[in-house]
Amino acid sequence: MKDITAQVSKIIAAPPEAVWLALTTPVVIKRYFFGADVQSDFRVGSPIRWRGEFNGKKYEDKGEVLEVRPNERLSVSHWSPLGGTPDAPEHYHVVTYDLAPQGERTQVTLSQSNLTGGVRPSDREKREDYEKNWAMVLDGLEKAVTSGS
Repeated sequence: MKDITAQVSKIIAAPPEAVWLALTTPVVIKRYFFGADVQSDFRVGSPIRWRGEFNGKKYEDKGEVLEVRPNERLSVSHWSPLGGTPDAPEHYHVVTYDLAPQGERTQVTLSQSNLTGGVRPSDREKREDYEKNWAMVLDGLEKAVTSGS
């Protein structure tokens, strides 16, 4: 994996199969990923799109599915026009979910890196914010998986 710019981890009281289903089912993703409508077939090389509204502004983020190992790892690239940067590889992040069974539970580790590698000064400055946002995603993922609704 490229140099990590942010990382959070959580143990969820569900098996990896249940967590995997929540990571790859758009209607469930919407519940924990800031209300975004996600479109993808979750196959390596396929596009992925996130559409929604943030602070009153509509957005459409995009990326590509980079790695799929069912019940183990999902990795996607991500770029958002809300960041104010051009749509170019050096402005894409890679978001990776690693699942590790812990008995009847699953440790989920979410890592963020830059598609082109390295850790930039802006990454160091924003790391705390990134990790706060990703922790909210994992908290929501946990609720989505364990609530059964």
